[in-house]
Amino acid sequence: MAEKMLVTQALDERDLLKKKIKDKIEKAKFVDAIRVNEEKTMDNRLTKTEFNKEVKAAYQQILDLINRYQQIDAAIVASNAATFIETSYGRFSVAGAISLRNRLRESNKIDNKDNFEGILREKLEKDYDFYAYMIEEENGQLRTTAEGMRLSILGKESKTKDEKPLKVVDEYIKENTTEMVDPIDVQKKIEELKVKSDTLLAELDTQIKVSNATTFIAI
Repeated sequence: MAEKMLVTQALDERDLLKKKIKDKIEKAKFVDAIRVNEEKTMDNRLTKTEFNKEVKAAYQQILDLINRYQQIDAAIVASNAATFIETSYGRFSVAGAISLRNRLRESNKIDNKDNFEGILREKLEKDYDFYAYMIEEENGQLRTTAEGMRLSILGKESKTKDEKPLKVVDEYIKENTTEMVDPIDVQKKIEELKVKSDTLLAELDTQIKVSNATTFIAI
C-alpha cells in the first residue's frame, strides 16, 4: 500500500535522508585486515563472520536509504510538475515557480549567468547614467560658450537694454542643446522590473509554501 504524506513532510524527510546517508557512508568501514594467526580483525576487533555480517548490513542499509531518498525525490518532482499555482503575473507549475524563485533570489548577483532581470536592470542603469552625465557635460560646455558670447556682445560692464543681439545667443543655445533620447522611459522600466521582481518573489514564496503544505504525494 502506498504511503501518503504532504510535500512539506517529504521535503523534511528528504533533507534528513541526505544527511543520514552521508553520515552513514562516512562512518562505515567496509574493509579491515586480519592476521592469519588471530581471530579478530585489526581495527574493528571482530571475527571474520561478525565483520562480514556487519559490513553487509551497513551496506544494505545505505542502499535502502538511497532508494528511499530517490522514491521521495521522484514523487516531489512529479508533484511539482503536475501542481499549479496562481500569481498576479500568471500561472506556474510548482516546478517552474521554484526555478523562477531561485533565479529571482539571485537578482543581486550580476555574475549569475541566469540573472536576466538583474543584468537587464544593470544595463538600463548603466546606459542612462552614462548619457545623463554626458548630456550634462555637453550642456555645461554650451552654457559656458553662450556666456562668453553674451559678454562679447554686451561687454562685462554694458548696461544696454537692447536685447536683440542676445536673441542670437538664445537661438544658439536652443539649436545646440543636447537632449536624451529615451524611447522606453528607462527609469520607469528599471522601477517596473524591480517591483515585478519583488512582488513575484514574495508571491512565489507564499504560494509554494501553501502548495507544499496542502498537496499530498504517494511513496
